[in-house]
Amino acid sequence: MQVFNSFDIPANARGASVAMGNFDGVHLGHQSVIDLARRSNAPLGIISFEPHPRSYFSPDSPPFRLMNAAAKAHRLEKLGVEFLFDLPFDAVLSSLSAEEFVRVVLSEGLGVSHVVVGADFQFGKGREGNVKMLASLCKPHGIEVTIAPLVSGENGPYSSSAIRASLAAGQPGAAAKMLGHWHRIDGVVEQGDQRGRELGFPTANISVDNLHLPRFGVYAVFFDVLDGPHKGSYLGASSLGERPTFGRNIPNLEVHVLDFKGDLYGANVSVALVEFQRPELKFDGLESLIEQMKDDCVTSRSILEAVQNA
Repeated sequence: MQVFNSFDIPANARGASVAMGNFDGVHLGHQSVIDLARRSNAPLGIISFEPHPRSYFSPDSPPFRLMNAAAKAHRLEKLGVEFLFDLPFDAVLSSLSAEEFVRVVLSEGLGVSHVVVGADFQFGKGREGNVKMLASLCKPHGIEVTIAPLVSGENGPYSSSAIRASLAAGQPGAAAKMLGHWHRIDGVVEQGDQRGRELGFPTANISVDNLHLPRFGVYAVFFDVLDGPHKGSYLGASSLGERPTFGRNIPNLEVHVLDFKGDLYGANVSVALVEFQRPELKFDGLESLIEQMKDDCVTSRSILEAVQNA
């Protein structure tokens, strides 16, 4: 998949059939929009925006994103997307009227042949444009428009907000049913304080800055190393939280990779939250913490092997 952050695109990227939206989480509703953009006679593209418009207009609001830009791109690539037009959402783009957006972005800038949006899509300065206006404005430019109906599950329409609620409640399985995949936190393994190594449980540390945080606690996880000499899939036990035993208060994701030896610093990784095991606890001493970590690893292995064998 090729990613573009401007209108400087090659000729073969023009004429794409695109799905347009923010696609945070790339849940089943988003996937239905993308499926409607698939055409046998045109490459499949995505128009999305970075930063998320909500972050641009409310920069001080609490983190809400389910995935960062890299994680979104990785998920879209798995769905067969050929071109990701990840446009900078800035003062210029946000000031375009609905008519200007269609002309400047869709027609002149990207030269799309077909655009698919959800039924609740709005665009243009002040969100003046709706799906009916989009179809009307695109017609003179020869751009076909398809409106994707909202897709619902047993508990109502699939939405990023419903997924956030499930994760906040420590229910990654419920979130996965709406996502169509495990909720993942992607990032680069960072240098930690190496306390896990000292305790006999070395961990890979991944930042969760600017992301919506699931319930703090211990999770059984699938751990994918995306590059480097240790590229592959592993089982893991992770701790998401503030590490109260050591007095830390900066949220962090730590993963102890089962049956693994090696250096993961600097590796790009993807952590899939499979099952919540227990809440974050403060221990009286290292001995009780170590015993609990042993139990956590046994429990994680049992959960993950059952998932693999299901």
